[in-house]
Amino acid sequence: MHEQIKAALRGALQRAELPFAEQELLAMHTTFRIGGPAAFWCAPQDVEQLRQTLKCCKDQGVRVYLLGNGSNTLFADEGFDGAVVDLRGIAPSVTATEQADTVLLTAGAGMTLGRLCAEAQQRALAGLEFACGIPGTVGGAMYMNAGAYGGEMKDVVAWVSFLDDNLNFRTLPASDLQMGYRTSIFEKNPSWCIVSACVRLQKGDGAEILAQMQEYLERRRSKQPLEWPSAGSTFKRPQGAFAGRLIEDCGLRGYTVGGAQISEKHCGFVINKGGATCADVVALTDDVKRIVYEKTGFVLEREIRVVK
Repeated sequence: MHEQIKAALRGALQRAELPFAEQELLAMHTTFRIGGPAAFWCAPQDVEQLRQTLKCCKDQGVRVYLLGNGSNTLFADEGFDGAVVDLRGIAPSVTATEQADTVLLTAGAGMTLGRLCAEAQQRALAGLEFACGIPGTVGGAMYMNAGAYGGEMKDVVAWVSFLDDNLNFRTLPASDLQMGYRTSIFEKNPSWCIVSACVRLQKGDGAEILAQMQEYLERRRSKQPLEWPSAGSTFKRPQGAFAGRLIEDCGLRGYTVGGAQISEKHCGFVINKGGATCADVVALTDDVKRIVYEKTGFVLEREIRVVK
């Protein structure tokens, strides 16, 4: 980024009294623990600060990356020559609206899915059990239609509110969100910034809901390499197969490039064994894709987002 543009953005953010830092190491903000510095790290604490931050960046022509919990993101070793906007501050308290035998829960984009699931359980609301162990935010989950154990966000979402390209507030109902397997209308419009989302849940039994969540969490702990830094499931599920099984069948359990390794516990995960770089992970996943295709004919697609 040109020094004049940096100075202009720095001045705009300072005049608006918006929270930001420069040269923030992105490895500190992703579950992979990989990534160089961001030219600007912006951390708005409410929706108006978010809108102003995005306006400052837009006015100066600075590219923006919207970041939630950093659980599905791999930043380049060189970092990001723009502004990374941390959405975790956009997490106001959950609000509930009853509609007959259903309840609408509305949450800010920066709230963790874990917290939203806990809120649902405490209110004896069923429907989000599948999401209780997904390490992302509400916004990120809507962006990629996160799912697990047979459930997806599209099954429960009622509507999503966001800032569009012109920083106008808009709301789309579930029917217009174009949610598919790990995708949504927001992935096709990356400049749109999710602000909040509403899920429609069923009244249920709090103890039964808690038991189901605990079962899913235990399954995660027993089968997934949660003790190592990773970005979760590395590849999308190919039609007619499972990525982890294909990788295992190709003899790639434990396959290593630099500090990156195919988990010996679950072949669907690439883990950071220590000192892994973005280049290591990309090289490893490219190798895996090539070998799996050569041996099985299946084409694997990365689920994690590589940001350069």
